[in-house]
Amino acid sequence: MKVLITGKNGQVGSCLVSQLSNMTEINFLALSREELDITNAEQVSKIVNEYKPSVIINAGAYTAVDKAESEVELANAINNLGPKNLAKAAEKVNAAIIHISTDYVFAGNKEGLYTETDEVNPQGVYGQTKLAGEQSVAQECDDHIILRTAWVFSEFGNNFVKTMLRLAQTRKTLGVVGDQFGGPTYAGDIAKTIVSIAQQLQQGSTKFGVYNYSGYPHVSWQEFAKEIFAKALSQQEVDTPVTVNAIATSEYQTPAKRPANSKLDCNKIKTNFSIQPSNWKAALNNIQQYK
Repeated sequence: MKVLITGKNGQVGSCLVSQLSNMTEINFLALSREELDITNAEQVSKIVNEYKPSVIINAGAYTAVDKAESEVELANAINNLGPKNLAKAAEKVNAAIIHISTDYVFAGNKEGLYTETDEVNPQGVYGQTKLAGEQSVAQECDDHIILRTAWVFSEFGNNFVKTMLRLAQTRKTLGVVGDQFGGPTYAGDIAKTIVSIAQQLQQGSTKFGVYNYSGYPHVSWQEFAKEIFAKALSQQEVDTPVTVNAIATSEYQTPAKRPANSKLDCNKIKTNFSIQPSNWKAALNNIQQYK
């Protein structure tokens, strides 16, 4: 199997490169934003035609949720036009495309878990451009997997776990939002999921479409932070306990609206690909890697 990966320096891209480097049965070409500008249709077409991958994994995205409110054109170029270019190129060489999307395509006001068939209604530019990207991918390439995920963290890049551990160095009391709920998702688990799906597609699976994939159990950001600090304390990565007080979303104003409910139902991916939700608590068992 030949795999082309975009966004190799992002959280998921970095995990994919790390995992695929140990798999001799998969040849891969991983490119950074500097090496492949996915918004440049000509460049995308040239690389895809030359490499002729059997699967394209788009791990590249504009993820600055608040900045997107003022950088609409740039967010749309990376989150919508880029995936469209990749999907078009994939279709021409008979490749499948696996595209990573987000819980932000939903309004976040539902009771219970979001399924793949629930109504989409993004509340900000980031979610709107990611939804447009989903639609472009589905329109341009028949053999597509769209993977909606949430609350991504890893040892790479910037994320909530790293931020909490950094704050713990100087503060022993923190206020963290307690009225937004979701499933933290380890990027290494997302990478494993993508590789497993790619392998199953190569073996003849035709279960294309949209899938949810995130972590379990569902928690609030405050509960997530408390678990991070508990693990850090037990692993002696912090010296003293950190008190985490719950604050309301209204007390923490941001340019972009956050979904109150990001809880994703992962039953479809479990049924079709035998993939379990991300075990985010287990992913915190080596806190040292996030420092």
